[in-house]
Amino acid sequence: MTFRVRPATPDDFAAIYEMAKLTGGGFTNLPPDRATLVQKLARSEDSFSRTEDSQSDDLYVFVLEDPKAGIIRGTCQVFGQVGVRQAFYSYHVSTLTQTSPELGKTFRNQMLTLTTDLEGSSEVGGLFLHPQARAGGWGSLIARSRYLFIKQHRARFGDRVLAELRGVMDEAGNSPFWDGLAGRFFDMTFPEADEFNAVHGTQFIADLMPKTPIYVSLLSEQARAVMGLPHPTGRAALRMLEEENFVFDRYIDIFDGGPTVTAHTDDIRTIDESDEELIEEIAPGGKTRMLLACGRLKDFKACLASTRRAGRKGLCIDPEAAELLGVKKGDTVLAVKR
Repeated sequence: MTFRVRPATPDDFAAIYEMAKLTGGGFTNLPPDRATLVQKLARSEDSFSRTEDSQSDDLYVFVLEDPKAGIIRGTCQVFGQVGVRQAFYSYHVSTLTQTSPELGKTFRNQMLTLTTDLEGSSEVGGLFLHPQARAGGWGSLIARSRYLFIKQHRARFGDRVLAELRGVMDEAGNSPFWDGLAGRFFDMTFPEADEFNAVHGTQFIADLMPKTPIYVSLLSEQARAVMGLPHPTGRAALRMLEEENFVFDRYIDIFDGGPTVTAHTDDIRTIDESDEELIEEIAPGGKTRMLLACGRLKDFKACLASTRRAGRKGLCIDPEAAELLGVKKGDTVLAVKR
């Protein structure tokens, strides 16, 4: 079984919808809602078809497919610019230090401030692997392929990229952070709010949430305990992001308190370390595993390949990778070591 990453098409709806039903909730970018997913795929088609090479309110949806078997086992998304259609809200965790000379005491209080600091950033998200594909390095393939796409279309993306990770939830799908904070201002449960957000966006948060900073000490112990922590199923994703030079800069999700991590676009490891390579030979026997990508926009493809050096400046790739990418001797690929 060998996979490649390519742009999603409307024909992929059924497979993406089936994966959306497996997420378990709290996965805002991949809701199990038919109409929303149809709209996402249509928006993605428009983004891949847009000819102007500039940053905009684009959404690019990709799938992980085995073309020979005709199956899809993963999906991910890249947003060109957040905060265009609606404000992009986060909580920023800060510290306020106050001293009382009379008491001889100093108090340091954490505070949550509703902010739109991250507007204008690009975003990677919506990454989900089918349970049957969670071994073999396919998660790394689909995650890192996004950065190769960004590098090949650099003018379409901002100078900062963010990723939101799903926060901690209990077995019933409830969020301790939501219950301890936002849930007090809305007459809805976390699953209801999360579903509404996935379909309609976050404007209702701006309409009803208090604009003043909130003292963390006033939250429940359960809410404080999960602030900035990813859902257990997202720990591997967080590690992959950290390996790409994403950092947690004290921004958390306004719904479930999950961490938002950011990176300077050109400092993302896959972007920084990838280079254009000339294919000098197509043959088996390469010892170095690399991630390769080629093609622009709708023609973009990425896969893992066995490679070795060929000639002075060229690369030899295995025949299977060449077939997956649709490349031949003399073509160029964007390559980075696995």
